[in-house]
Amino acid sequence: MNVKGVIFDWAGTVVDHGSRAPVATLEAIFLSAGVPVTVAEARSSMGIAKKDHIQAILRLDRVRKAWEAVHGVNPGEAELEKLYTDFIPRQFDCLLKHSNVIQGVPETVDRLRTRGLKIGSSTGYTRPMLEMLAAAAEKQGFRPDAAFCPSDVPAGRPAPWMCFANAMRMGVYPMAAMVKIGDTPSDMEEGRNAGMWTIGITRTGNETGLTQAEWDELPDHDREPMLRNAASRLLHAGAHYIAASVAEAEALIDSIDDAIAAGLHP
Repeated sequence: MNVKGVIFDWAGTVVDHGSRAPVATLEAIFLSAGVPVTVAEARSSMGIAKKDHIQAILRLDRVRKAWEAVHGVNPGEAELEKLYTDFIPRQFDCLLKHSNVIQGVPETVDRLRTRGLKIGSSTGYTRPMLEMLAAAAEKQGFRPDAAFCPSDVPAGRPAPWMCFANAMRMGVYPMAAMVKIGDTPSDMEEGRNAGMWTIGITRTGNETGLTQAEWDELPDHDREPMLRNAASRLLHAGAHYIAASVAEAEALIDSIDDAIAAGLHP
């Protein structure tokens, strides 16, 4: 194939349908600090390094004002450090509860490997969190050839460094022959900044935010608007293509393969 490799995000893309683990933990630490945040606020910067994510929430105008009203100070470095210190053990406690591999991922990845593609991955989780999640995913049939987190490189998303590290570890080039698949705007920005093709995931990811069971129970007339809204955000962030899930992205990889054969670039 002309496509040489695929780099997957983790939560909301290959595991944790709806990307629920980070949201639950973020809600918990802000509630414990006396400043509850909404689900939308918790999801607003999903995909970036977790400490940066907490800082981004603190910088939201409503959250900053609420923090000042409760604590009498503008949230700064000391407040960020305290929240992040609280976040780490809570996220570990929550992680395995939301570690189920999303339906269709192992089979899709196996087919891509059979076609000669290398399989990489990147995340906003810390290295110990990633290792815990990867061990759980391997038992369910998903094991990438490479896996990187923000602490492995100079900076996490939207910087391209995790994608470059994956390419080097897998021995794959050029970047224009690779595809980044993820469920957040920061995933799309990461892939674009690395010079890759990008596929945004809607149904299983952060932009929809529902578990498999919640999605299955959702009336049909409510599903389409949610998918459209998710697609709009991902396309605005730079997605070349949109798929509901990883399983449905395989056909798009063929389209990208044809585009490369025709001399097109991301």
